[in-house]
Amino acid sequence: MKIHIKNMVCQRCIMAVREVFENAGHQLTDISLGQVEVTGEVGAQELVLIKGKLQDLGFEIIDDSKSRIIEKIKNIIIELIHYPKGPQKMNYSMIIQDELNKDYNYLSSLFSSVEGMTIEKYIIHQKIEKVKELLVYGELTLSEIAYKMGYSSVAHLSNQFKKTTGLTPTYFREIGHSKRKPLDQVD
Repeated sequence: MKIHIKNMVCQRCIMAVREVFENAGHQLTDISLGQVEVTGEVGAQELVLIKGKLQDLGFEIIDDSKSRIIEKIKNIIIELIHYPKGPQKMNYSMIIQDELNKDYNYLSSLFSSVEGMTIEKYIIHQKIEKVKELLVYGELTLSEIAYKMGYSSVAHLSNQFKKTTGLTPTYFREIGHSKRKPLDQVD
């Protein structure tokens, strides 16, 4: 049985959700950002209890197909940006379309109508949050961050950063992490 869950954005989220299901006595066959696969069925009453425990932790079980698609889009983007397995220069629209096996125009329209922003804007917000993280760590130069995140230049990164946050990357690095948001609160 596959259960889709909203707001799973990191490895700690996976650990927390795993714990909820295992404490309820369920064996998981798979768990990843946005979904849990449970051996056997979960009864209706038990699902209500699990929903409550998940909500206490800031998660939500997704019942309708459109919400599942939106959450899958978000999880694909988060995975690509925050946990990359390859180069950051990529065609996000092609990857999303291929992963979900649906026309990108449909996915883009659905995402915009539900979320109130475009997929591209969501990607930019996620990239800027990752840049903030890298700036706070202070281990990479701005040039290295721009390259790592797939920006064409430091100027492009700086312009997008300032447009999104109102701050320059250099100033943000100076003031530290007080301006970072948790991943589940990124617009």
